[in-house]
Amino acid sequence: MCYLNGKKVLPQHLLTAIQEYIDGEYIYIPRKTDGKRPWGTATSSKMQTRQRNQEIYSRYNNGTSIGELAAEYFLAPKTVYGIVAKLKS
Repeated sequence: MCYLNGKKVLPQHLLTAIQEYIDGEYIYIPRKTDGKRPWGTATSSKMQTRQRNQEIYSRYNNGTSIGELAAEYFLAPKTVYGIVAKLKS
């Protein structure tokens, strides 16, 4: 996300109206609800997380303890339990 200059993207009457509420400060304008993209679609994060979780589940099935997995993947044991439970079902 980058910042845009309001003078360059907004009509003068709208810029003046916005300045009545917030003058010289940063403002975040959220996306329209139909313009939102699901998490992970812009990067490979979702795929990497899915692969990591599958690896955790596989290693758990092969005898690696929850504590070992949590330490190795820098996760809380409760998170590892959640991953295992989700993939088990």
